Amino acid sequence: MKYIVADFDIRCDANLLQTCKDLLADMAGNAGFESFEETGSNHLKGYAQKDLFYRHALDEAIKDFPIEQVEISYTLENVEDKDWNAAWEEGGFEPINIQDKVLIFDAKQPLGSFHIRKSTLPIAIDARLAFGTGTHQTTRMIVSALLELDMEGKRVLDCGCGTGILSLAASKLGAKECIAYDIDEWSVENTKHNAEINQVANLSVFHGDGRVISHINGVFDIVMANINRNILLADMEKLKEVMSSSATLILSGFYEEDIPLLTEKASSLGLEETGKKTDGDWACLLLQNRKL
Repeated sequence: MKYIVADFDIRCDANLLQTCKDLLADMAGNAGFESFEETGSNHLKGYAQKDLFYRHALDEAIKDFPIEQVEISYTLENVEDKDWNAAWEEGGFEPINIQDKVLIFDAKQPLGSFHIRKSTLPIAIDARLAFGTGTHQTTRMIVSALLELDMEGKRVLDCGCGTGILSLAASKLGAKECIAYDIDEWSVENTKHNAEINQVANLSVFHGDGRVISHINGVFDIVMANINRNILLADMEKLKEVMSSSATLILSGFYEEDIPLLTEKASSLGLEETGKKTDGDWACLLLQNRKL
């Protein structure tokens, strides 16, 4: 799969720089960008699948940027998956300990090299992608949310699975079955690979977008989606249709300022907010299904 990489150069007051980066990342999501990486004090890199990139939307977002006296320019580059994943795959990532209950670590490192409690669940990730390793706030918040739920015997749907880390966590916490999908073929293969590494046999992975949901039989007790705000808004009704009568929907991949938009949409579908988490500017919502 081919990607567009945008290198954004942001010029503004130093006190506003982080706010400008966060706003730009949020607005660029409307143009198809899925992931971002800070590569310098004034630079931000964004990654979008070539088929989903909408340049006009990006230009309009920059033109209508809500903060005055900010100059944003960018360059574009066409790359293959392996070109921008290679450096991360080689470098790996530091282990992530979540509440002393889950340890997410680089599969290239032996588990025995970490000092953890016997009760801590280990999750090995072959870091083929820089996102979905637990290093991002949204991933950590969803794993934390799973730790607060009774996962035993549950059927779980993972939307936009990335490396599969959320499904792996759900399975190791007691889920009976996990179904995952992603629009990126690389992510689908990576999830399957990580399931093998972790000896997780109750995870099925499919390639596609939200339309995959209509081809999945049965309902789910827990639905997870770590995607950008606009896709969450567009797909929430589909997600509601495959939720059991008392199911929990866990959403992340958006900013705290987006919560009102998402809760308004959720309420219209009969989904009630039961909890939320924030980490920096990022947010996570827990929603409970209820009868309208």
